[in-house]
Amino acid sequence: MKKVLMVAYQFPPAGGSGVQRSAKFAKYLPMYGWEPVVLTRKASRIGLRDHTLLKELPADIEIIRTPARDLTAFSGPLSRMGKFIAWKLLIPDGEILWMNQALKKARERLAKGDISSLYTTSYPYSDHLMGLRIKKVYPNLPWVADFRDEWTNNPYLLDKPHPAWRSRRERLMEREVLEKADRLIANTPVMKKNFVALHPDLDLERRMRVIPNGFDHEDFGQARVHNSERRFTVTYTGSLYLRRTPDNFLEAAGHLVRSGRIPKESFCIRFIGNIKEKPINLSISRNGLEGVVEILPYMEHRDCIDSMLKSHVLLLLEGGKGSECFYTGKLFEYIRTERPILALVPDQGAAADLIRRTRTGMVCHWSDTAAIERSLAELYDRWVSGTLKLSPNREEIQKYDRRVLTEKLATILDGMAAGRPP
Repeated sequence: MKKVLMVAYQFPPAGGSGVQRSAKFAKYLPMYGWEPVVLTRKASRIGLRDHTLLKELPADIEIIRTPARDLTAFSGPLSRMGKFIAWKLLIPDGEILWMNQALKKARERLAKGDISSLYTTSYPYSDHLMGLRIKKVYPNLPWVADFRDEWTNNPYLLDKPHPAWRSRRERLMEREVLEKADRLIANTPVMKKNFVALHPDLDLERRMRVIPNGFDHEDFGQARVHNSERRFTVTYTGSLYLRRTPDNFLEAAGHLVRSGRIPKESFCIRFIGNIKEKPINLSISRNGLEGVVEILPYMEHRDCIDSMLKSHVLLLLEGGKGSECFYTGKLFEYIRTERPILALVPDQGAAADLIRRTRTGMVCHWSDTAAIERSLAELYDRWVSGTLKLSPNREEIQKYDRRVLTEKLATILDGMAAGRPP
């Protein structure tokens, strides 16, 4: 079996959405003839933890862990200083400190001579910079760089842009990665389109493939759900920050409750994840939703899936300029639940297109409060009448099984190892 060195700073037992992609690739690659050797951070001082993800991996998987050098993990008076240095001063990200130290371990492991390919994944973008450094020492080692999100064109940079000098420097870093990697992966078709348009001279149309996020059937086969919630329950899972806010949804829900259109005692809105409660509590009070909204902390992946399956509707939030380019990882697990999705997203974006193709929900533009209100009322009426069940396109949904997606990655690795052109 051929071996691939996977450089993935975000890896179990760390939790959160950024971990899922690499963990599932590592889980299923052996099915397609590739043994993963993972280079990641040490497990100490990880903020969000999910040990269940670690248990899913092959028992004999080789994982090399090096000190994280995570400045954001400081507590007390040093907390703000650590975050400022990591997010504002270190380029391209705070994980560059980990990369500089982990590179030595990568070279030691590569020196054994049994690694056939290199895989790096971002975020953090420092993972790709390690790929660059390795490629300079091992120019014949095939390298695939996987972009879960865009880099210098990331929509969240539109909200808090870097200084011009830093943007120029990171564009040069990004271009070198795009130029030197043998193969490239983008998470969405729109993301690939953007990369191609920004770098028309790098032959990215041919060299870059699209492998989206997905869902793992085994996660659902082991779910422990028996009954749905008694109240009409709308659940959101994940983080809330910057432009990803529930304000428009809570305004629409509040109007329906105050008008009596949805009885307060029959309604539950549930947020699960790493969420700052203060701004949501202000919105709850402003819209008269006390007793309706629940905020639960981050929970292990399987428990989170159980909560999705107990719910009647799943809420997706993604707004602002540029958010039409991507779909969050949770969306694929949403579509697998076969619970209706209420998606507050750009109505002509990647997420909206996926929901329409899979027939798994309703799409409202994230800023159209009136449309959100109408859709939420319709979903409630269908719950009352017992007609909430979907007729999903299961053939389309099956394309996003993690095993199917991992086979696509293995095909790329096979092609590189055999010296075939992209």
